[in-house]
Amino acid sequence: MTRTAIVSDIHGNLAALQAVLEDIRTQAVDEIVCLGDVVGYGPRPRECLDESMNFAFTVLGNHDNSAVFDPEGFNSTAERAIFWTREQLHSTEDVEGSRRRLEFICRMPRVVQRGEELFVHGSPRVPTSEYVFPEDVQNPRKMEKLFSLVSRFCFQGHTHVPGIFSSDLRFIPSYDVPERFVLGGGELKWMINVGSVGQPRDGDPRSCYVIWETGALSFRRVAYDIEETVGQIEAEPELDNMLGYRLREGR
Repeated sequence: MTRTAIVSDIHGNLAALQAVLEDIRTQAVDEIVCLGDVVGYGPRPRECLDESMNFAFTVLGNHDNSAVFDPEGFNSTAERAIFWTREQLHSTEDVEGSRRRLEFICRMPRVVQRGEELFVHGSPRVPTSEYVFPEDVQNPRKMEKLFSLVSRFCFQGHTHVPGIFSSDLRFIPSYDVPERFVLGGGELKWMINVGSVGQPRDGDPRSCYVIWETGALSFRRVAYDIEETVGQIEAEPELDNMLGYRLREGR
């Protein structure tokens, strides 16, 4: 049985990614996969892309896409950050590295389907950009449509809020999920938000990722040196300092 580490939403936060990779090395995994948004917001997009090239696959996130093409639906802070990120990826100091990273983004698939497992950044319906929030369980029409596109399991990121959706319209936040949670059988389908490595938004500043063995999962929380990333953001005039300060509160 394959044991997979599933990460998402690294967002150029190299300190967080390195801490997560160190934790993954203790988990005897067979592979690492990423659900997108390797870049955007954070101060080390090139290094994070270089690390992600070692993963089994990385699906395309909306920030990855916007680092190459024009951003859509971004607020001014996110837009400013993605234009700065684009400049970093077009560095003339490392032409070969820039070419390699841009080609890597352009080759990212929007979806990966492996048997009953679907991997997307946003949702099964709009893989790169649709949000699925915990409160959406109050919207049966939306959830029923999303689950109709899922064979059995769907893994996603994008909201930075980890937890599990079930097709009977429940959401289980990650802090209520047992250490090794076995997903029930029967007719139920599941969508699992694996949380964010580089910018958690559930009130817990620690990085979050998932260990998956078919039918069972564990959420992992990993502390990292937040102040290292804050300092790197403060050193870049084009990045809003708020992008660093929010990391302290997991918001």
